[in-house]
Amino acid sequence: MPNSPISLPARIGKYELQEFLGGGMSHVYRAEDTVLRRAVALKILTPESSANPDAKARFLREARLASNIMHDHIIRVYDFGEENERPYMVMEFLQGQDLRHAINGNALGDMVSKLRIAIDIAGALDHIHTQKIVHRDVKPDNIHMDTTGKIRLMDFGIAKTAEYSLTRPGFTLGTPFYMAPEQVMGKQVTESVDLYAFGIMLYEILTGSKPFQAETVPEIFTKVLKDPVDLAPLEQIGAPRRVIELIHSLTQKDPAGRVGDFLTVMGELNAGLSELLPSTGQTGTHRSMGSTTTGSRTAMPPKPSFPNTRPAAGKTQPQTADWASVLKGPWLIAAVVLAVILIYLIVDLIVRG
Repeated sequence: MPNSPISLPARIGKYELQEFLGGGMSHVYRAEDTVLRRAVALKILTPESSANPDAKARFLREARLASNIMHDHIIRVYDFGEENERPYMVMEFLQGQDLRHAINGNALGDMVSKLRIAIDIAGALDHIHTQKIVHRDVKPDNIHMDTTGKIRLMDFGIAKTAEYSLTRPGFTLGTPFYMAPEQVMGKQVTESVDLYAFGIMLYEILTGSKPFQAETVPEIFTKVLKDPVDLAPLEQIGAPRRVIELIHSLTQKDPAGRVGDFLTVMGELNAGLSELLPSTGQTGTHRSMGSTTTGSRTAMPPKPSFPNTRPAAGKTQPQTADWASVLKGPWLIAAVVLAVILIYLIVDLIVRG
């Protein structure tokens, strides 16, 4: 069959294919770089997909795009090329599971652990946004958790840059449950679609379930366009108020109502950590590891300032200093003595003159 996996063992360039790992439009293999003697993952487009010019162009653009991204929480692409007119890319080989399986297996730990995972994902998305890249398919299936718990963002197959996009106007790409309303409508896509998808995924990370339940794609799209996210399950599991307000903002139907960037998202998630760790002596700030080339952007907890949200309960604004009270006591006495001395000196000079 034309799209059957390659018979093993096989070789593509310097890469020896050792095990078929799965795939759809492309197939993924565990392979060995025979020059560097390291395990890698090799993804190659199927013959049928390679015959489709759009699919081939999208695959090669993903390879070029991902190979230029350097961040501790984004999968590394080492190499790419073509073999018998079939494009391939070579990535770091990861052991573990995707976030979808981790959520379904209840393997994310407690609320603190879940928020730290979310901060790492937000850090990766913040980095690609600073590179003018919109991922457009943020979902648990595209987040990998290795055996140590380290998070990596994967799959830039439908990502969009400021300079280039393979999506035709009015044509929709994405995964239905995580698509923003403007994405569903085929409107102009901006970084805000990644913020919306992250909000839906954050809800799922914390509660273990999606905020919308539907059987068909049209039903899902109807809920995305019309139904607000129910925040009650988040309150029932004891999610921090700042995090609940963040999810409320991220999942607004109107992009203008959403929090503006992932640096702010990281700050609010860190504020949520602080709510959970007030008496343990630990810091509530978790820093997502940054880019190895441009450095990290560290977000400290800001004051809530989201459109369409309420201030966190129990929060009060700092009061303006009462300068009258500051001037009372010894400072006032000293000022009076100084004034008396100055008056005496002025009178003395007049009399002598």
